[in-house]
Amino acid sequence: MVSFVLPEELQMLRDNLRRYVDNEMIPVEMESVDGDEFRPGFQTRFQDGMKKLGLWMMDVPEEFGGPGLGLLAKSVVWSELGRTIAIPAREDQITGPTVRSILYSLQGEMREKYLLPVLRGEKRACFAQTEPDAGSDPASMRTTAVRDGDHYVINGVKRYITGAGKSDFMQLMAATDRSLGSRGGISCFLVDMNTPGVKLGARYQTMMGDRPWEIVLEDVRVPASHLVGGEGKGFTLAQKWLGAGRVKHGARAIGVAERALEMATSYAKQRVTFGKPLSDRQGIQWKLADMYMELEVGRLLVWRAASLIDEGQEARVEAYHCKYYCDEMAFRAIDTCMQIHGGLGLMKDMPIERMWRQQRSYRITEGASEVMRTVIARHVLKAF
Repeated sequence: MVSFVLPEELQMLRDNLRRYVDNEMIPVEMESVDGDEFRPGFQTRFQDGMKKLGLWMMDVPEEFGGPGLGLLAKSVVWSELGRTIAIPAREDQITGPTVRSILYSLQGEMREKYLLPVLRGEKRACFAQTEPDAGSDPASMRTTAVRDGDHYVINGVKRYITGAGKSDFMQLMAATDRSLGSRGGISCFLVDMNTPGVKLGARYQTMMGDRPWEIVLEDVRVPASHLVGGEGKGFTLAQKWLGAGRVKHGARAIGVAERALEMATSYAKQRVTFGKPLSDRQGIQWKLADMYMELEVGRLLVWRAASLIDEGQEARVEAYHCKYYCDEMAFRAIDTCMQIHGGLGLMKDMPIERMWRQQRSYRITEGASEVMRTVIARHVLKAF
């Protein structure tokens, strides 16, 4: 049965992590990151903190050496870390490697070559699905993989691939039968970045500070053994990860909204205009009340979706709720926080403007809000 109260052990986890974030991360958050990279010393420092808290390798199942945390527990962690900008927007690695379910499906030699080195920190992987003409619509994918004896020949271009420049291999989605679209026409391949024909193209500078890559594939020959899960199973493999990823979006957004409320409330109590604190003005009070109520709704959506998934229940629609509602809600929260701070909120020596830029981006990446609304609408039209 889904509970809307955190178990006592997760309350303790949240309290301990919050103390660490408040005492060790927020005080240095304006100096710990440069663009999409940690400045020297900070990544190791935060990793050591996570190890002491028992959160190292938290995304890794017990059978592979991780602590075996459920999605609700991980959502608590993501929410607390979302309260600070002390870590890069897209790639933090402070709780250990993030491994997509694709790699956990590997067996034998492929597991030895790809999964285990990632878990040991010896290799890094990126996920290559998005293309110039195929973002939220994978059925439009133009990268093709054609069988040629014991190999596949892959041609195409991937765009906005986070971490490609640091990766040893990619988890590549390519069309093996374009006539079938995303339901049976897309396959997943593991492709070493040093394979002949793989080239890093343009690198894009985003307003969030991260710099994703373009990957060009020209007649890239990949052994048939590097096909994961069989032809046409790529989208299914990707979807297994995306559900938890959407809950992660929602959980991280909860942290952003909570920090925005904290900063807005504190400043409203301090800032005096025309003889009165901002907090005495009804216009400001109502903004804070709206922020608080929307935050509470978002928190319950995340906890419910995570609990359902932990129980093994179908929660695809609930994951959509998390992604859409929480990302939109958190942007409203940080935008309101900026408005309450006035000109101070625009300054780069405050965390507000960076949080605003980062949160604005999440309304587009990994499933734009419009796409989330569309799939939720399909559910509504079937259910009512």
